[in-house]
Amino acid sequence: MCAVDEATLESRPDPEAPRRRGNPVKRWVTGAVVHPWFAPLAILSCVAAATAGVVAMNPTDDTGPSTCLFKLATGFDCPGCGGTRALYYVATLNLPEAARHHIMAVFATPFIVWMYLAWALPRLFPKRTWRLPTFHLTPGLLTVFLSAWAAFTVLRNLPWAPFTFFYV
Repeated sequence: MCAVDEATLESRPDPEAPRRRGNPVKRWVTGAVVHPWFAPLAILSCVAAATAGVVAMNPTDDTGPSTCLFKLATGFDCPGCGGTRALYYVATLNLPEAARHHIMAVFATPFIVWMYLAWALPRLFPKRTWRLPTFHLTPGLLTVFLSAWAAFTVLRNLPWAPFTFFYV
């Protein structure tokens, strides 16, 4: 009878189990407990920290040589050249100068912000009934954007006016 009682006791759920959740770091790493607001706030924190770092460092101060490996190797502006300076000017609300340094990044910024908000707001406020319309990147739309970015990269490296306006 004792063996049956032990088997019965082993099969019963432990009433203390909900209170003992184990190591919180292990739960966080393994994903056992994931709060819906964690990812949106983590991404927002990273973007805010990166933007604050760019503003604090002021990349428009051209005191040293270029750190872009593509530009050092070829002498041409790469597809991303001027992006950090454009971010600095967007953060300091100088949009004309931001567009001069990287117009494609300035063009893409409102769409990226909209897609982030459409994704993050339902996770941050799950009980709200309103939702932002989602912006879907179709393959055709993505092809058009990447083609425009490639054309921008070629045009910004041409050595005559009006293309020298975009040379950084």
